[in-house]
Amino acid sequence: MFSTMMQIKPEDLDTAEKRGKYTIAIIGCGQNGILHAYLFAEAGFKVTCVDPDPAIINLLAKGKAPFINHAMETKFKDHARNGRINATNDTRTAVSQADSILIAVPVKIDKKRKPDYTDIENHCKRVGASLHRGSLIVPISVVGISVTQGLIRETLENNSGLRVGTDFGLAYSPTNALNGNTLENLPNRERIVAAIDRQSLSAASTLLQAITKERLREVEDLKTAEAAALFQIVHQDVVIALANEFAIFCENAGIDYNKVAALTLSLPALAGTDTHESHILQENAENLNTKLRMPATAREVNEETAKHAVNLVKDALRNCGKTLKRARITLLGISHTQDMKSSLKKAAKELAETLEARGAKISIYDPHLAEDELAEIPFPKKKSLTEALEGADCIVILTAHDQFKRLNLKKLKITMRMPAAIVDFDNTFEPDKIEKEGLTYRGLGRGVWKK
Repeated sequence: MFSTMMQIKPEDLDTAEKRGKYTIAIIGCGQNGILHAYLFAEAGFKVTCVDPDPAIINLLAKGKAPFINHAMETKFKDHARNGRINATNDTRTAVSQADSILIAVPVKIDKKRKPDYTDIENHCKRVGASLHRGSLIVPISVVGISVTQGLIRETLENNSGLRVGTDFGLAYSPTNALNGNTLENLPNRERIVAAIDRQSLSAASTLLQAITKERLREVEDLKTAEAAALFQIVHQDVVIALANEFAIFCENAGIDYNKVAALTLSLPALAGTDTHESHILQENAENLNTKLRMPATAREVNEETAKHAVNLVKDALRNCGKTLKRARITLLGISHTQDMKSSLKKAAKELAETLEARGAKISIYDPHLAEDELAEIPFPKKKSLTEALEGADCIVILTAHDQFKRLNLKKLKITMRMPAAIVDFDNTFEPDKIEKEGLTYRGLGRGVWKK
């Protein structure tokens, strides 16, 4: 006999008071997990955030939440104070007290660019060890095809002694946290919900509808839902690759890609490199002895574009009569926005490592990252923008935070070590304004100022 979570109906969750009777455990406190924790708490549920990292748990216990803006962090603190949001590394207790468990653990990609499900499997083992009858399990990270009904189901069953469809429910509702999801737009997006059986699907849809304003797209097949999530990600990668190729063409042709894109709805804005989830689909294709040529080509293009970023810095310095060796380079804005603080960390770290390997002296500044978040990047961190700019030969703007948009170019010439350069990857400035002040400008897809 299922507990009330598996028998839940929309009228059981139509007020915050009713929702407050249910506890949601969220396993994995990365961006995806934190966004869902906040949304469920705002809806009135009791939420327990579970993560093995003590630093993350300490932050959450204090009501400090990465990946959300200042205004919403205030609400998050209120939820932490009143006990609506709790944080722990004790999976056993959290699962045993929860009505539903959301698994927000991302798939890792190893050095051979193969998906590594070790983290997901280990978390599922811990969840299974404390699972009780009637619980509803919902993985919300993008995974490979057949992983939900294969690895996840088998691990949960083997470690709990319970059976899906008889003792507990299993559904799947993927969200790609690095694909533009924020607290503002996540509730306003249609999302897929699939499940291993009809009762699990009904329960998961009812639960997720409490935090989703748009309709849910129910799918009675887990593999179809897994494929849909992966196809969407790879489609985005292909679009990004096309934009990146056009951007480099524009650089060489003396054209501003952004002005070209503004003239047609069919061209996307530049969006950087591809997402690592695309490698998941590639492994699925290899296992099926199927070639996916366009996704593979898109990854190659996007990886080459990442290397091109280094060449833009090198070219900017060369125009100043300088080389990468011993050049002082400051990376500004390694987070996308105040709502998405982790998306560029990996890319920024890789760029910094490449530049350092070529002899440059690297420092980092981002006004929206706390010290413990910046600690993940092993380079000197500047405490203020003035300190970050002082003596720099080149500044690289990865994200156009408001503070950077307000830079005084005349003062910049005094602060930096002239001749100096700005490499702008987020269209922070117009090239002619920068070069009019005697600074060198470079930016992806913006070749109209090249001499």
